[in-house]
Amino acid sequence: MPTGHFRRTRGRSPRVLKAAPQAVPRQYFGTDGVRGVVGEDLTADLVERLGRAATLWSGRGRIFVGRDTRASGVELEQALARGIASAGGNAVVAGILPTPAVALLTLDLGCVITASHNPPEYNGVKFFDRDGQKLTDEQEEEIEALLDQPGSGGGEIDEVGVATDSYLEHVLERFGSDLSGLHIGVDCANGAYSDLAPKAFEQLGAKVETIGNEPDGNNINVDCGATDLRALQALVKRERLDLGVAFDGDGDRMLAVDANGDVVDGDQIVAVLALHLRAPSVVVTPMTNLGFHELMAQHGIESHVTDEVGDRYVLETIRATGGRLGGEQSGHIIYLDGHVTGDGLVAALLLCRALEGRTLAEAAALMPRLPQVKENVRVRTKSLPQSILDEVSRQNEELAGHGRVLVRPSGTEPVVRVLAEAHDESEAANLCASIAGLVRRELG
Repeated sequence: MPTGHFRRTRGRSPRVLKAAPQAVPRQYFGTDGVRGVVGEDLTADLVERLGRAATLWSGRGRIFVGRDTRASGVELEQALARGIASAGGNAVVAGILPTPAVALLTLDLGCVITASHNPPEYNGVKFFDRDGQKLTDEQEEEIEALLDQPGSGGGEIDEVGVATDSYLEHVLERFGSDLSGLHIGVDCANGAYSDLAPKAFEQLGAKVETIGNEPDGNNINVDCGATDLRALQALVKRERLDLGVAFDGDGDRMLAVDANGDVVDGDQIVAVLALHLRAPSVVVTPMTNLGFHELMAQHGIESHVTDEVGDRYVLETIRATGGRLGGEQSGHIIYLDGHVTGDGLVAALLLCRALEGRTLAEAAALMPRLPQVKENVRVRTKSLPQSILDEVSRQNEELAGHGRVLVRPSGTEPVVRVLAEAHDESEAANLCASIAGLVRRELG
C-alpha cells in the first residue's frame, strides 16, 4: 500500500472500512520497526546486521542510538553499535532514552532499541531519518536488501551523557505550562520515562505521585503503564488525585485517568486537544470511535482517516495534508508544532494545559463514545482469507453506517485484532464474538 493514502471527512461519519488492507510484505520490518522475542525472532546477530545495513543505506554517517529499560537492551545496543562501526559509521550511544527523544536528537540517522508496549521478553529496533521521521516501507525494504552486505570497517563508537537534559529542556520550554495546584499521578511503565516524566511535572509546579518508576530490566510494561491502567486508576482514587497519566515502555504512548478513575483514551485526548488548539484538521485511524467524528463535524474540523493502523501512517498523513495534530485510540498522540513525532510526555503536558480550569472528566465528556468491543485472537498465520473478508463486508453492509466491524492483523504480535462498534453495547459484543469466532476457526 503506498504511504499517504487517507480518507477525508467533514460534516459526516467516515465511510465504513470493509477490511483492513494487507501490509507491504517485508521479512523483518513490521508496522513499527523490527520486533520479536529476544533470542528467538530477534538476535544480537540480526541487530548487528541491521546496524551495518542501515549505516550503508544512510551513507556511513553519524547514527544516534538510544534504548529503553529492557534487560536485553544493553547487549542489543552493543550489537547495533558494532554493526554501525563495522560499516564505517559513527555510533553515538546515549543509553536509556524515550523514543521521541531519539527522534528529536537524531543525526544522520536515529535508532532506538525498544519493543515499545510489548512485554519484557520482546525487544526491537526502530529507525528515524535525519529529520526525525520514521522510515517508509520502501526505505525499510532497501535496508533489508543490504542485510548480507559486508562492512568496510573504520567506524567509531562514542558515548554521550547529556541527551536527557537536552530533551527535557526542549519539551518544557516548548510545551510546558504552569501546573501549580495540580495533583497528578504518573505511571512510567518501568520504562524510559522513569526519571524524566516525574521531574518534568515537578519542575512545572505540579504535585506528583509516581508509580512504575523502578525499572529492573524485567518489569517494563508489567502490570503498569499505558497497557495496564489498573494500578494508576487505584492510585488516583486512593490519593484523590486530579488525574493520572500513563506512558508505555518507550514513551511514545500516553493514556489518562480522570479523578473518578475512568480511562480517557487516545480518541478523547486528541478530541480535547483539537478543540483547545483550534486545529483546522486532525488525522486518526480506522480504530477511532465514530463519536470522535461526530464531535469534529460539529466544530467544523476536518477529519482524515488513514487506511492503515499505526502512528507512522498517522504521521505521514499529517504531513501529506499539511496538518499538525493526530493520534490513535491506543495513545499515540502526535503534535508537530515544535516536534517531529509522537511524544507521550508532550501529549500529557498539552492535555494538562488544555483543561483550562476544568476537570479531565468534564473536558473528555464533550466527545460522545459509541460502545466498542475488541478482542485479540492469537493465530498461526495473519493472512486474512476471503471467507473472513466477505463476512466482514456483509456485516458492515447490514450495519449501514450505524456501526461497523474492523478486522486487522497486528503488525507487532501473532494476533488478529477484531473491533466491533454499535450504538448498543450488547450488539457490539455479539458482533465482536461472531467475527472473533470466525477468525479463530479459520486461523487459530
